[in-house]
Amino acid sequence: MFEVNSIQMMQLFSAALFCIGFFAVITKKNMVLILVGIELMINASIVNLAVFDHLFNKIDGQMMALFAMVLSAASIAVALAIVIKAYQYFKTVNPDEINNLKN
Repeated sequence: MFEVNSIQMMQLFSAALFCIGFFAVITKKNMVLILVGIELMINASIVNLAVFDHLFNKIDGQMMALFAMVLSAASIAVALAIVIKAYQYFKTVNPDEINNLKN
């Protein structure tokens, strides 16, 4: 019978998390929800880094995961600032309705 260990379960969890994030980015029409989908995909890669760190017993995976979390937090902060400014100017957060990038 097929046995699933904890590493395989975490990789399946990471793959599912990435797929959910990718689906959110592809299907959503709201910029905030698209950012949430991107954050889910980044978190899936962080879970994978932690799993491979546990598998190989090195500290490199944890350091890369920490670095990825810091970069993710910084990029989401900048993206949210852009979304807020776009909402103030266009009065919508729907990317399909924002078609004027002049001014």
